[in-house]
Amino acid sequence: MEQSKVKKIIKILNTEYKGADIALEFSNVFELMVATILSAQCTDKQVNSVTKNLFKKYKTIRDYANADLKEFEKDIKSTGFYRNKAKNIIATANMVLNNFGGVVPKTMEELTTLKGVARKTANIVLGSGYGINVGIAVDTHVIRLSNLIGFSKNSDPKKIEQDLMKIVPQKDWRNFSFLIQTLGRRVCIARRPKCGICPIRELCERGTTAEKLKSLEQ
Repeated sequence: MEQSKVKKIIKILNTEYKGADIALEFSNVFELMVATILSAQCTDKQVNSVTKNLFKKYKTIRDYANADLKEFEKDIKSTGFYRNKAKNIIATANMVLNNFGGVVPKTMEELTTLKGVARKTANIVLGSGYGINVGIAVDTHVIRLSNLIGFSKNSDPKKIEQDLMKIVPQKDWRNFSFLIQTLGRRVCIARRPKCGICPIRELCERGTTAEKLKSLEQ
C-alpha cells in the first residue's frame, strides 16, 4: 500500500478516535512492562483488574525480584498462562536489578534480553514508557487488520512490523497501534466486521472488495 494512502488512513483514524492511547494502567515503566507481559492472550480490561491489586502488593522492582513464585502465580492466575508469566516477571525483575542497575533499559537490544520481553512488549515499553519510537507494536489486532486493510500480506509479526515501518511515518509509530486496536475493537470485529460504518472502508482492501460485491448483487 502506498504511503500516501496510509497517511490518509491515519488522519481519518486520528479524527475518529481522537485520544486513542494505551489501555493498560501503570504508574512507572516497570509496571508498564509487567502489565504488557500479562496482556499476552489476555484482555487489557482483565489485566487492569489484576494489576490494581498487584501494584499495591509489589511496590518496587525488588519486591518482584523477591516474590514467592507460587504466591505470584496465584496473584496473576486469571490472566492465563500464569506459570510462564510469573516466572518471566520475577526473572526480569532480577535481571533489571542485576544487569541494568534497577532501571528498565531504553534500547530494543537490551529490552529483548529480558525474560518474556519480545519486540511487541519492548516497543510498548519504549513508546509509552519512554516516548522512544524505534518500531511498531504488533499485536493480534494489528496482525489481523494489517492483512485485511492491505498494509501487509505477511502473517509473521516481525515481517508485518517491517512492512508497516516502511509505509507508516515514524512520528506515528507509537499511536498507529492504538488506532488500529481501537478500530479492531469497535468496528472491524473479527467475526462480525461492521464494514458499513467503517471510517476507512473506501481505503481498505476488504472494504472496497465488499463494496464491489454489493454493487454486483444489486
